[in-house]
Amino acid sequence: MHAYEYGNSVILPHLYPSEPPKNLHCEFLFTKTAPPYLPNMLLSVQDLCVSFPYKGDDNEVVHGITFSLKKGETLALVGESGSGKSLTALSILGLLPGAAQIAGSIQLDEQELTSLDPDEYRKLRGSRIGMIFQEPMSSLNPSMTCGQQVMEVLRNHDTSHLGIDAKEYKYRVLELFEQVQLPRPEAIYDTYPHQISGGQKQRVMIAMAIALDPVLLIADEPTTALDVTVQQEILELLESLQQIHGMAMLFISHDLAVVQDIAHYVGVMNHGNLVELQPSADLFTNPQHPYTKALLASRPSGNTRLKTLPTIQDVYNNTMDATLVSPQERAARLETLYAQEPLLEINNLDKTYLTRAGLFGTAGEVKAVQDVSIKIYPGETLGLVGESGCGKSTLGAAILGLTPPTDGTILYRGVPLAALSRKRKQELHREIQIIFQDPFASLNPRITIGEAIREPMQVHKLYGNRREQKQRVLELLFRVGLEDDHYDRYPHEFSGGQRQRIGIARTIAVNPKLIVCDESVSALDISVQAQVLNLLNELKADFGFTYLFISHDLAVVRYMSDNLIVMREGKVVERGEADHVYEHPHNPYTRSLIDAIPGKS
Repeated sequence: MHAYEYGNSVILPHLYPSEPPKNLHCEFLFTKTAPPYLPNMLLSVQDLCVSFPYKGDDNEVVHGITFSLKKGETLALVGESGSGKSLTALSILGLLPGAAQIAGSIQLDEQELTSLDPDEYRKLRGSRIGMIFQEPMSSLNPSMTCGQQVMEVLRNHDTSHLGIDAKEYKYRVLELFEQVQLPRPEAIYDTYPHQISGGQKQRVMIAMAIALDPVLLIADEPTTALDVTVQQEILELLESLQQIHGMAMLFISHDLAVVQDIAHYVGVMNHGNLVELQPSADLFTNPQHPYTKALLASRPSGNTRLKTLPTIQDVYNNTMDATLVSPQERAARLETLYAQEPLLEINNLDKTYLTRAGLFGTAGEVKAVQDVSIKIYPGETLGLVGESGCGKSTLGAAILGLTPPTDGTILYRGVPLAALSRKRKQELHREIQIIFQDPFASLNPRITIGEAIREPMQVHKLYGNRREQKQRVLELLFRVGLEDDHYDRYPHEFSGGQRQRIGIARTIAVNPKLIVCDESVSALDISVQAQVLNLLNELKADFGFTYLFISHDLAVVRYMSDNLIVMREGKVVERGEADHVYEHPHNPYTRSLIDAIPGKS
């Protein structure tokens, strides 16, 4: 998409009422002064800068952002963590931290927002601007029912433009619950947030955001924590509500693929700069900026199998390895893998949890895993995919010995785990390890990461004395792409991707044979995810690891896996070679997972 330069102004084509004058010079410019207000423009952000002054320094973190948005239009701001996209949204909402300083202009229907006092801004939020936050559980009040929380929005604002008074608030809430397609609106009205699913919590948040018919809806990572099918449902819901209410929507995400179908225009942010802004179709077919190209290239493709996923550094340095894994290479690898004896074998495994409704309620049963049988071979990556609650993490916990199965057997190297001696079970704890989903939660914030990695060596009495153990830790830090001086730093001093590398180093410190990767890349930015996936594959090749790779993202699982298992409601519904399952699924549920992959190519 081109921006038409005229003096100090840049006019984007979708904002210009007709063809631009022929004498204008066209080039990609997105940080200059925006054009004068046009009649169809709802939101105009001009040269927005955000800084956090400290000890006399400016510390600017958002640099000269300029964009605009029409009624009924969706603009997606995409970028990695720390790119400035959420700060841009908070600037529009007037919710920046107190120390922040803002420069530039933000206009909503020609009203300058940066000059509003707190009381005026408070009236604007909710009534004119709605906000959907990333994590509904932390945004909803656990002590209030879902209905009460939505009604609170109505009570705290003027509802005269809706033509309703306080007596009709409950009916309005129920109407909103129907609009966001919540099942049994009457029942959910009296339900607390912890009693409903993640997708339903997000629908309650959406109902709160649209309660007063705002003209602008800001959605900040509204689908990041959701399963792929629920994510698709939420995206379709937002698109439907936008058409019904005629809202403009500013959609914020770290994943370009998620916004491909919902956004009219996509802006890509990097280090506080808007590096590219194009119509959605043009950006995905003809990206201009190297950073945009890198983001698009970093996600595993459904059509090809690269030996190494491209990273942002590869794209910038022009060192992308486009080597494909040929069908012959893959077939030879699989033949060698499955000619071996299984490393781990699970036969007819069941896991049932007892539940009780209320203090003196009747007992019930939840069958988390039902009659599951699988084999994992040395050097294999077995993918395990399914939505939240399907039993995949319970199965992983059973393999690790963290939860005993109700029925069935688990054999390691042909020996039932239940028959192992106490000493052999301790050895098994070293040989079977896990990489957790949230590396920060799995690290002790009070000890340095060097000591955290050394700790399992101490427990299992590996590598001799403390000095030798430290040397081994330094080798592991180098192997996962970290530095020697990181040894004495604490977890909070690292980024999410670095913490995951620390978690990987801690896991491989005891030379395991089988590693359970439980949603180990689901919380990472796309480019960081590519780095970690490449690292896992490198370590497998170098050390001969075997992986059970658990995820709800079928595209990632397919890229990593030799064989693939799909679980639903505790049962295995499909299994087979990963590419074959992806390309020729037999089960309708597997097909629905594949169809829900955002931006599937």
